This record gives sequence, structure tokens and C-alpha cells, in this order.
Amino acid sequence: MKRIYWTGVVVLGLMASGCATEVIRKEPKEVIDLSGRWNDTDARLAAEEMITSCTSGAWLSEFNKEKGRDPVVIVGTVVNNSHEHINADVFVQDLKQSLVNSGKVKFVSAKVERNEVRDERADQQMNAAVPTRAAMIQETGADFMLKGTVNSIKDETKGKYAILFQVNLELVNMTTNEKVWIGQKKVKKLVKNPKYSM
Repeated sequence: MKRIYWTGVVVLGLMASGCATEVIRKEPKEVIDLSGRWNDTDARLAAEEMITSCTSGAWLSEFNKEKGRDPVVIVGTVVNNSHEHINADVFVQDLKQSLVNSGKVKFVSAKVERNEVRDERADQQMNAAVPTRAAMIQETGADFMLKGTVNSIKDETKGKYAILFQVNLELVNMTTNEKVWIGQKKVKKLVKNPKYSM
């Protein structure tokens, strides 16, 4: 009887260990594409490539020559028009990081971020020691706004589908509304479901 009991305990233990959740840490930049959906790798690579293209455009050297300084850029709205739920904030953050790291432009905070800073600056006028107060009406205005869309097209048949993601970005002159740079990045994926391959 004891032998049967211990055999059962061992079998249950093996079954439980086989069903346990396994977690494997990965490097953040490692490409992991499980579903074919838009993911962190697509966002990062699209941002890096498009900002490199943007900061290599003729508009930048023309601005430097005319103004004698680096342009100031603000990131506006990136609208998700794709058929998937995409966290646009992740992509926007990648755009901001690529802009800052380019070293070719100055970058200012977006509206929501500015409001928080303005509240703190106003509070300092009443509560901070005079030499440490941030001065009012000294913000740097943006010369250009970067904005865009994420779109997708999906072609599907039994067991597989092809999906195209297309990111469109535009850099707009804040004074004239002139579009000084237009960029496009396409990401195409073919996804096969093995359960239909029999």
C-alpha cells in the first residue's frame, strides 16, 4: 500500500513540475516574434530607421544654415489606424529616444508633460527660495512637430496570413505648416499556423 502511495506522489510531482510556468529572461533588443503582431522590435527598429532618415534630410542643413542653431522638435500624435491594438505610447517613446540620441536636434516636452512642469514651476514661485526658482516665461518653443500614423493591410487564407504594417511620419514647420520631411517605414510578415499544415 505504501509503495502505491509513494508512486502516486512521485507521478503527481512530475505532472505538477511539467505544468509549471517557465520564465526565461531575454535581452530587451532580442527579436522575439510569436504572433506576427506589431511588437516592441517593430516599434524600436521603425523609430531608429525613420529618425535617422529624418535627421539626414536636407531640411536640417537648411535650417542650420538659416538660423545658425539646431532645430527644436516636439513629437505630436501618432494615430493607430491599423486593425490591431497598438500601444502608440511605446512607439512615441522610441521616437523621442531616437531624436534625443541623434544629437542633431533639440527636443521639447509634449503638452501633457509641459502642463506638469508648468504646475511645478508655478508652485516654486510661491514656495521655493528665490535663487532656486525656475524662471517663468522662459520655455523653448518648437520649430517643428513630428506626427504620423500606423496603418496595416492583412491578407489571410486558411493556415497563414501576410500582414503589412506601414508607418507614415511627417515633420511640420510650426510657423508655416510646411511639411519639410515625409518618411515611411514598411514591416511585412508572413505567419503560418502549424495546425493547418497537416
